[in-house]
Amino acid sequence: MAALFDRILAAHAAIRPDVPVTPLVRSASLSALFGCELWFKQEHLQPTGSFKIRGATNKIRTLNAVARRDGVITASTGNHGQALACAGAAAGVNVTVFVSSAAAKTKTDAIRARGATLVQIDGPPIEAELQARKHAAEIGKLYVSPYNDEDIMAGQGTLGVELAEQAPDLDAVFIATGGGGLIGGTGTALKQLSPKTRIVGVWPANSACLLRALEAGAIIDVAEQDTLSDGTAGAIEPGSVTFPVCQRVIDETVTVSEAEIAAAMRHIADAEHWIVEGAAGVALAGLIERADAYRGKKVAVVLCGRNIALDRFLQAVSA
Repeated sequence: MAALFDRILAAHAAIRPDVPVTPLVRSASLSALFGCELWFKQEHLQPTGSFKIRGATNKIRTLNAVARRDGVITASTGNHGQALACAGAAAGVNVTVFVSSAAAKTKTDAIRARGATLVQIDGPPIEAELQARKHAAEIGKLYVSPYNDEDIMAGQGTLGVELAEQAPDLDAVFIATGGGGLIGGTGTALKQLSPKTRIVGVWPANSACLLRALEAGAIIDVAEQDTLSDGTAGAIEPGSVTFPVCQRVIDETVTVSEAEIAAAMRHIADAEHWIVEGAAGVALAGLIERADAYRGKKVAVVLCGRNIALDRFLQAVSA
């Protein structure tokens, strides 16, 4: 953990010129509604609309000369691909992004708009990951995983450093979880800087691959269903570097239904007038599920992204 924490601190200093510190703001109305002191970490305000710019910027800055010259290949459900394309363009590095054919059009359009080469693959997100990794090996380019990469996880962990600086007395932080890069990095930082803060991982019940692996003590195949939280969807690669980190840092786990995700998105829209994507709703839904346990506590919810099509958002919050 100490080695990863050192990398997080290095990333925190290195990415600062390019990645803004996002606000941590108190929601008066939702604090009153749920009986806690609720603060939102506004990662949906990042330049690419999600926290993923942290890890992507850190990864691009660590590339060697060969990778910078030849470009990199990645796979994404949308937000990581957009972030890596943005960071790559800023550094003059070509980026190719493999996406599942089920990826949201708003996200794939944004990836193209940022200058990346887009390759669509039939099948679920894990198939896009497998095909991207295979293609990278065949042509001798570097594959950048959206989560199974220590530089990516260290970049995401800079969020934890910010939280510790902005609110050193947090009782808990609720984080929507997919591959484990955000919660692994953030949890590692907070365990060092604010050890009393509980790290709560939240999953959509329809797609909880990492959670089932943590429960089993090993990465296993898990069936998935469609979810509003497309940003956290997808299976976990065998041997992922995030798995042992998450085993160490996650204190509590929660699963939430699709209806609960939509209701949480609606709460945020009603109370704060923000449009957020399903994964951000997952984190608040987790707090709502555990509201009794955190009554009177100071709690942060990470709003991890805003990249959702308007029609899908309206459909979700109107249900």
